Amino acid sequence: MTHGPVSRRKAWAAVGRCCASSLRMLWRGELRLPRENVGRVLRFRDGTSAVVYRETIGSRTPADPCFLAVRFRLKGVHGRGHILFQAESLLNTPLFVGFPGFVSKLWLTHDEHGNYRGLYEWDGPERAERYARSLWRVLDLVSAPNSIDYEILPGLRRDDVLADAGVLDRFEVAGAQSDWWRPVAPIETDREPEAQASSMQDAE
Repeated sequence: MTHGPVSRRKAWAAVGRCCASSLRMLWRGELRLPRENVGRVLRFRDGTSAVVYRETIGSRTPADPCFLAVRFRLKGVHGRGHILFQAESLLNTPLFVGFPGFVSKLWLTHDEHGNYRGLYEWDGPERAERYARSLWRVLDLVSAPNSIDYEILPGLRRDDVLADAGVLDRFEVAGAQSDWWRPVAPIETDREPEAQASSMQDAE
């Protein structure tokens, strides 16, 4: 299946509805920013790794859970610019939490190639795809050409993937350019995420 964005009209209409819903969720206190996973290193089958620097969780209990991974690479951001982006990105929360079906998101630092990932749990793969294809238009404004992609794996809770990445072994994604979306061997760490991110940037 070829991935791609919805039309600009549909995307921005969906983002507008999302922002309105997000404000209601914030007002009602339906979002949490737990720190249990912050600082965790995730390694991926394509040989890259990244650190969880933020987690956002809503109040929804999914009836039809799925695992969604999104990837992009920012244009013109290098070195310390990544730290600024990671701090600023909190302001982007209203752009996704109000989409129908949102359950949770892990925000990952950039990997060795400068790619960012978001790892989500969503309620319903069709809803997850509508979100990913709408988000594409937003990311397109700030991302390098051909760097945006997503994968949706139905029937998986995010915590199941974090507990045992082997649950992904039964999925073979046709047409995937690489295994950028497939975490392997999650590693617990006592290091602060800021120090992890700085180490990655110093290695660039």
